[in-house]
Amino acid sequence: MSDAPKDIRYSQRHLLGIEGLSPEEIVLFLDRSESYVEQNRQADKKKTLLRGRTIINLFFESSTRTRTSFELAGKRLGADVINMSVSTSAIKKGETLMDTAMTLNAMHPDVLVVRHSASGAVKLLSEKVNCAVINAGDGSHEHPTQALLDALTIRRRRGSLSGLLVAICGDITHSRVARSNIYLLSTMGARVRLIAPKTLVPAAMERMGVEVFHDMNEGLKGCDIVMMLRLQSERMHANYFPSVREYFHFFGLDYEKLENTKPDALIMHPGPMNRGVEIDSEVADDFGRSVIREQVEMGVAVRMACLDILTHNQPDEGGRNI
Repeated sequence: MSDAPKDIRYSQRHLLGIEGLSPEEIVLFLDRSESYVEQNRQADKKKTLLRGRTIINLFFESSTRTRTSFELAGKRLGADVINMSVSTSAIKKGETLMDTAMTLNAMHPDVLVVRHSASGAVKLLSEKVNCAVINAGDGSHEHPTQALLDALTIRRRRGSLSGLLVAICGDITHSRVARSNIYLLSTMGARVRLIAPKTLVPAAMERMGVEVFHDMNEGLKGCDIVMMLRLQSERMHANYFPSVREYFHFFGLDYEKLENTKPDALIMHPGPMNRGVEIDSEVADDFGRSVIREQVEMGVAVRMACLDILTHNQPDEGGRNI
């Protein structure tokens, strides 16, 4: 836990990204999440904190893991949770994003949780509604709650993020998870390395304050944390590498490559995993070093904290925070 000042408040209406958050605001989310980790391990997991509040999960992209995590988070806080299936909604019939925003706004929800394939779409929607908006992933831009749950997982194991050397490996080009983690880890005093084929690293990533490696063994030297990323083949419209087999040979995490890290280095993956592509099954299931399942558990706690903080940070009709 942190000894951050108790009077720190989250000053923003929405959670659209990690970029621009202060260390104190990040710590606020992580500290609030800690209490929900313990609550979720109790027999009675439900609170009435958000009773009477309405949360709408609006996913233009499918994601069982993230949507289920937000749904559980809302229900455990006592909120009414609605999952909107975009595939059967008016959007498929030609309704625009702005029409959808106006329709949902008329229903007076308290929080919209939005995932969209286009970078910036969630921010655009947030400007058209009166409620809080949480970005559950927009294009290749950001995925703030994933970075927060990754940070919480690391902090619970290592005590602090400051001074750690973290390697983010794989499909950097298409990864909103990578961007949010770079912002968060750098803000909290960690060093970040990116490891990937040249074809999967955007130009000028060094401007974000990271080191870039194209050799897995070299990049992993001395790392405290190894964060593997999924190959997002659904976003690839060109040949970024010769074959999956060759990709795993050079950039898939196995025990041989892992020997370059610190002996107690933690293994992470945001999921879903492509076993035998970006990570070896034995490594992924290594009970002593893999925290992949722990990341899933932390996800519910972090999303509960986000819903808690944002719903109680909204002004009422008199302009007062409630």
